[in-house]
Amino acid sequence: TCSADAEVIVSRGDQRSHFQNGNRRSCGLTKYPLKNPPVLHTHRQGDAESPPDCKRRDDETRLPAWGGAEPPGAALPRRNSLTEEEDGSQEFATRSRFLYYLFSLGTELGNELFYILFFPFCIWNVDAWLGRRLIIIWVWVMYLGQCTKDVIRWPRPASPPVVKLEVFYNSEYSMPSTHAMSGTAIPLALLLLSYGRWQYPFMFGLILAFCWCSLVCCSRIYMGMHSILDVIAGFLYAILILAVFHPLVDLIDNFNLTYKYAPLIIISLHLALGIFSFTLDTWSTSRGDTAQILGCGAGVACGSHLNHLLGLQLDPAPHSLPLSLSSLSVTVFGKAILRLLIGVIVLLLTRVAMKRATIPLACQIFRVPHDDVRRARQRMEVELPYRYITYGMVGFSLMFVVPCLFHFIGLS
Repeated sequence: TCSADAEVIVSRGDQRSHFQNGNRRSCGLTKYPLKNPPVLHTHRQGDAESPPDCKRRDDETRLPAWGGAEPPGAALPRRNSLTEEEDGSQEFATRSRFLYYLFSLGTELGNELFYILFFPFCIWNVDAWLGRRLIIIWVWVMYLGQCTKDVIRWPRPASPPVVKLEVFYNSEYSMPSTHAMSGTAIPLALLLLSYGRWQYPFMFGLILAFCWCSLVCCSRIYMGMHSILDVIAGFLYAILILAVFHPLVDLIDNFNLTYKYAPLIIISLHLALGIFSFTLDTWSTSRGDTAQILGCGAGVACGSHLNHLLGLQLDPAPHSLPLSLSSLSVTVFGKAILRLLIGVIVLLLTRVAMKRATIPLACQIFRVPHDDVRRARQRMEVELPYRYITYGMVGFSLMFVVPCLFHFIGLS
């Protein structure tokens, strides 16, 4: 496994150490072509594995390999505030800004920021029927992927030699890549569910799914977070899960909408699945991610059930299918952006309010010291209810509260 075309600088306070490596690989394809490359690959001070030529210079504040200046594009990877790992102190400088930003975009297609924009846009502006089914598949794909990680327990690629351009999920295990799983399942499910319901060329949907999947999968290797085997396994695992759940997604959605006790069953089932996932291994960020995915799925299902019960946000009648893409006008585009902006603000405010309410309440109920919030959030009795309830309310607001708000202000 190789990471990106990046140089590494590791900082410890004001002290730095470095050594040159003329055989640094770029993007896993070729060796660095220069005779004396300005590559800085360093070990932390006191590292027993530091090579003999890695001499520490305590008075060094500039890096001589770049003529006494910082390398161009030097940056720090995005860190997770819940982890104590010092991998976040690793600086890097990229040679290709285009590749860095391209694959940063690719990796964001599997992060929370993308989900909180994509799913609401699909439900509020495109097709709620499609959005509900995408979320059902996404929840099961991510849940099974996260649990499989904690069962297999393969570590992330070692750094060095890999240059890690992201350390946000570094505390999680590596096999399979859940980014690759979501980056495979979502575009393929989107194609399978929308083709025939919406009028568009099949080749367009296939190319979009291929580009989406390829970008996400390649980005995880570029970022240094996964090996090729992790990504291939994630891709194949997502295909397997999609093959199982795609024929059942209509049945699951109809159950969520129509069965009288569906909300109670869904909340209990997702909570039980969350408790089970928390017993698989010690704490990592994957446990919290699993709880919030299950909570979001439960909230969306409950909101959908209430919508159906009250006769709100009804799906198009079968005789109106297939749906055609309406001509994009300034008014249509403006309303779509306004709905997205207002709705996402409501979702973010809901998340903030529930987070501030649930963490102290859980600490008080289970008698967990909350002087150090970060450590308190790593306790199962705090993290599970906090994540589950918070994102359950976010999912419920997505499906019920925000559409009601749109109806009230005339944006539905």
